[in-house]
Amino acid sequence: MKVVLATLNAKYIHTSLALRCLKAYSEKDFLIEIAEYTIKDPVMNIVSDLYVKGAQVIGFSVYIWNIEETTKVIRILRKIAPEVRIVLGGPEVSYDTGEWLEKLPEVDFIIHGEGEEALHHLLTEIQGEGKFHRVFGAAYRKVRDGVTEVIVNPPRPKLNLAELPSPHRFDEDRESLGKRVVYFETSRGCPFSCSFCLSSIEVGVRYFDIERTKADLLYLIEAGAKTIKFVDRTFNIKRDYALEMFRFLIDNHGGCVFQFEITADIMRPEVLDYLAEHAPPGVFRFEIGVQSTNDITNEAVQRRQNWNKLVRTVTKVKDSGKIDQHLDLIAGLPHEDYDTFRKTFNDVFELRPEELQLGFLKMLRGTGLRRDAAKYGYVYAEQAPYEILGNDLIPFSDLIRIKRVEDVLEKYWNAHRMDHTLLFLIDRVFGSAFDFFQQFGDFWERQGWERIGHQLEDLFSRLWAFLTSGEAPEGLDLETVQGLMKLDYFLGHNHKPRKVWWEFSMDKPELAGWMKRLGDQPEAVSGGFAGLGLGEKELQKHAVIERLPFDLEQFLADGTISRETDTLLVVLYGIDGKRGGTAYSLRLSEGAATLG
Repeated sequence: MKVVLATLNAKYIHTSLALRCLKAYSEKDFLIEIAEYTIKDPVMNIVSDLYVKGAQVIGFSVYIWNIEETTKVIRILRKIAPEVRIVLGGPEVSYDTGEWLEKLPEVDFIIHGEGEEALHHLLTEIQGEGKFHRVFGAAYRKVRDGVTEVIVNPPRPKLNLAELPSPHRFDEDRESLGKRVVYFETSRGCPFSCSFCLSSIEVGVRYFDIERTKADLLYLIEAGAKTIKFVDRTFNIKRDYALEMFRFLIDNHGGCVFQFEITADIMRPEVLDYLAEHAPPGVFRFEIGVQSTNDITNEAVQRRQNWNKLVRTVTKVKDSGKIDQHLDLIAGLPHEDYDTFRKTFNDVFELRPEELQLGFLKMLRGTGLRRDAAKYGYVYAEQAPYEILGNDLIPFSDLIRIKRVEDVLEKYWNAHRMDHTLLFLIDRVFGSAFDFFQQFGDFWERQGWERIGHQLEDLFSRLWAFLTSGEAPEGLDLETVQGLMKLDYFLGHNHKPRKVWWEFSMDKPELAGWMKRLGDQPEAVSGGFAGLGLGEKELQKHAVIERLPFDLEQFLADGTISRETDTLLVVLYGIDGKRGGTAYSLRLSEGAATLG
């Protein structure tokens, strides 16, 4: 019996760990093929590809991000292949399972909960006697006295993870390991009980065998994996385990990047000290769910969080300069209105994470918050991903405004296209990060820019349009801001840019004169510029220059804006094979108009 296990990933670079776990468990007894698509693929293309595989059973792994598109595929597939048995599994159908069978008559079976053993048992009964009542963890239909009933069998006991085969050893995956994200689990379950999260439903944490875990990681690294994302809900819940794994990965990383979900306020100081001293820069990445800094909110959703300890961890990690941090927020949690969410946002942005993800509460099936929705007056979409539309404290109009914050936050801060400029505006002009992103987001929406694409120069010219529109705070030093924007623009290119977004005022003779001076007097330029030994011709090829109306070297050293001297900004590209630009500066005498 041929079985195809399929899913629609959010992006091509993603891979499905679930399908590989299922195949690893059942391939000894069944011919199993994995088929991965994306939610952007045309539905008919997916259906056609599945049809020609000629499977007797097709299983789909479904989540909030793919259930709608998967449903379209299933409905067409049932019409053209009525004999195929269709099975669903995954978080989206593990709750309200009977309701899903009634809603989707095209589906024959649903696996709820952990799927490895349950799917194998189900396939055995499909191929054999068809005694589906024996398959704990499965749901199906049964006709009794001419009436079709939906049967949801009891859940299956938790698996012994030490007995599960590895999902990471398939030959067909080797070729793409370096091109896609590998998802990896060392444990299942979560120790916490946050009522908005599906992970809170499974009590306790179970671990895979640590030696097998290490062996699988070594296999993946040696086979060419470039990014491994651990899906453990709290990787650092056991200090000794986390420390041993960090040590192992530091010793064997091979240039691979590892991403972990950690709970920052329980990270032990000795672990932080070890990482600060030993972690190679850029190899580890931490994802930290803050969600809210409002104590009343955290209490309402049964979330334990020590803000002071969280700040300690995030700050120490950032100060080490070794590990990028991705901090998450959720807008729309109980007892949080627009103003308190503004405070939450500013609290977290003050930590200057490399990435700040602003998400919106989703009423996931099976969660306590969905059951308590009426208590807080929640209104939410009936279709996945069940995003809220408002509650007693935060109306839809406020959520729309916060979505504008999210939009420009992603484009500007999380993309790190102009950090010098943004931090100057946030710290010295707008009063807070939230106020800047909100006012700019409102302006962006009024211009209709959310409906059109953008290049890098568009992002700069649109920020400049906002700052010069009269909507920015009074007293804004536009000359200084434009100078910082020029610096960020040049640094944002991997190669020497062919055009700029501002009106470049130097003519060719002046430009040539500066290049000659830089070649003749390199010792006057900051940093190690003189040691590069670049002549005038090489500078013409590799350098861009621009005059800034303040002392750039002093600003980069201590943040002071001094107008006592101008700066000639020099950015070099392609030196010694390096990607991106490196900035240098030449202080100019006061009032010098050209060559000083």
